[in-house]
Amino acid sequence: MNGRALSLLLLLPLAACGSKGSDDDSGAAGTGAGNGVTGGTGAATGGSGATGGSAPATGGTGTGGSGTGGSNATGGSNATGGSNATGGSNATGGSNATGGSNATGGSNATGGSNATGGSNATGGSNATGGSAGAGARGGSSAMGGGAGSGAGGSSAGSGAGGSSGSSSDYQGVLQHHNDSARDGVYVDAAFTVDAAKTLAVDSSFAGTFSADKVYAQPLYLVGAGGKPDQVYVFTDANKVYAFDATTGMQTWTKSFGTPVAGNPCGSFSDNGGMGITGTPVIDAASRTIYFVSATSEPKHTAHAINADTGAELQGWPVPVSGTAKSGSITFASQSQKQRAALALVGGKVFMPFGGHVGDCGDYHGWVVGIDPATQAVSAWATRAIGGAIWGSSGLASDGTSLFFATGNSKSSASAGPNSSSGDGGGAWGDSETVYKFATSLMAPAMSSTTDFFLPSNWIALDDADQDMGGTSPILLDIPGATPSKVIVSLGKDGNAYLLDRTNLGGMDATPIQKLKVSSSQIINAMAGYRTATASYVVFKGGGSGCPQGQSGGLTAFKISAASPPVMSMAWCGGTSSTGSPSVTMTDSSGANAIVWAVGNDNKLHGLDGDTGKSVVDVATALGTVQTIQTPIVAKGRIFVASNSQVYALKP
Repeated sequence: MNGRALSLLLLLPLAACGSKGSDDDSGAAGTGAGNGVTGGTGAATGGSGATGGSAPATGGTGTGGSGTGGSNATGGSNATGGSNATGGSNATGGSNATGGSNATGGSNATGGSNATGGSNATGGSNATGGSAGAGARGGSSAMGGGAGSGAGGSSAGSGAGGSSGSSSDYQGVLQHHNDSARDGVYVDAAFTVDAAKTLAVDSSFAGTFSADKVYAQPLYLVGAGGKPDQVYVFTDANKVYAFDATTGMQTWTKSFGTPVAGNPCGSFSDNGGMGITGTPVIDAASRTIYFVSATSEPKHTAHAINADTGAELQGWPVPVSGTAKSGSITFASQSQKQRAALALVGGKVFMPFGGHVGDCGDYHGWVVGIDPATQAVSAWATRAIGGAIWGSSGLASDGTSLFFATGNSKSSASAGPNSSSGDGGGAWGDSETVYKFATSLMAPAMSSTTDFFLPSNWIALDDADQDMGGTSPILLDIPGATPSKVIVSLGKDGNAYLLDRTNLGGMDATPIQKLKVSSSQIINAMAGYRTATASYVVFKGGGSGCPQGQSGGLTAFKISAASPPVMSMAWCGGTSSTGSPSVTMTDSSGANAIVWAVGNDNKLHGLDGDTGKSVVDVATALGTVQTIQTPIVAKGRIFVASNSQVYALKP
């Protein structure tokens, strides 16, 4: 990055490595998950020791579908996944299919490993993974099942019962953006448009802690065994705080080492700190929180702690520094930063890494996987220097595969961001790519056309520091479209890329569509949702081609159900914001869709999901909120973390 551009970024609260701190600029919305949803514990179909089972249905209401899985398929009627669980017509796990009566396949679908509607679902207690059917909202792919929303038809569709907790199997917000599709949607009946207009800070909720920068999204876990529901905050001082979700009183706090005090590229005040920065992930079944700390040596360490006490589990922590290896490349902490969200897929925890502000040193894009049972480490790194995974949403998943995007490469370790491994006829080394990986972390062959997307202008994107990986991709299902299973990726070049999730295209690929949606670089965590009107993607940033007379800090575009699907601008609105959006709706059909974001005024703003018109601006400022933050929603309340307090707001 040139000096003028870097100076500009350093003026922004959310600057990142050559705008790399893309993740530092983006917010995250929570993760729904549910013990007892398909694959979870509790009364889930296929539960511990059960075969198919016939437990009472969990998963809320919605639309079903009559696709794969057929009538009376394994899993039984009233199986977990929810009677009438959303998913859309022809979704995997259709009528009476695996995953429950009329369940749409949700992730972790009941019925055993590789059951219809639940790819790789284990069925038992502590089940892992399981991809959801089209538009499924019957459970997330996170271990133990998920309870978020999955609105927008995300294939990792989340959510038995939605975030309101109306289902006894609801387990909380367990990962970034509420589900493994990273769509950022919460289904909660409390948030009608009329009710939202009365939203205010809950003064009875305390939620204070020692002041420090908070970039990781807070998480929420439903209580068990006499323990209360708890909200968790993770800071760049390497501290974890747990709060009683009703009162806001601290239940425990733990420190995990001295954070890094220096940065090879400059001040951490511009870099977002170096402690716990990436959003952790919770396994509800075992009540375990997984995260990465950065300490002063410097070194990165993976942790697994008891969610009720903060105690480290046996065999943990696991060093990443010097342990993770990919070919001839060994992980070296000095030039690496962990800002992208963690994921749980296929029984493993996965941790993505990038670099620092300024693209300094010999950093790489890394995905590190750890088996929680054995602590065995596997890893993949970009071949070229650079190619970081910057986006704060980190790794998306359909329950079987990992999806992520990489940023720019560099011509050498000493080069700045405005260079490329391809300069002077050099080779591509995994930069500017949207990838689909198996959990083995085996990279697809260069001859593959299905498992990666590389635009033909990748060298130009490298040289201009216009990363594909500044914002993490999300997974969406567009019912009635061909193809219906898509990926949306946003580039720092201001373009939205629409990709076929089953066939990404390979080298020099042409996307389904590329649309200029922003007049400036896009660095955030986008959200995707579906209403009765349309399917939308909303992101932080000024729009390009906004409808006449519209402007604002948030931009939304539509994806139509055509063959192939087509993107078009929908609306621009809201106050200036460096935070990222999340979305609420009162049911799985998208009723009362509201887009939420914290503005530059540190106040919470709600916009109509179809029009972008203001629904509510909460009068109270929420302290100092870092730009990476996004609201999460649980049991009728919205939670936002500032640098010294987690706020609860309710209608």
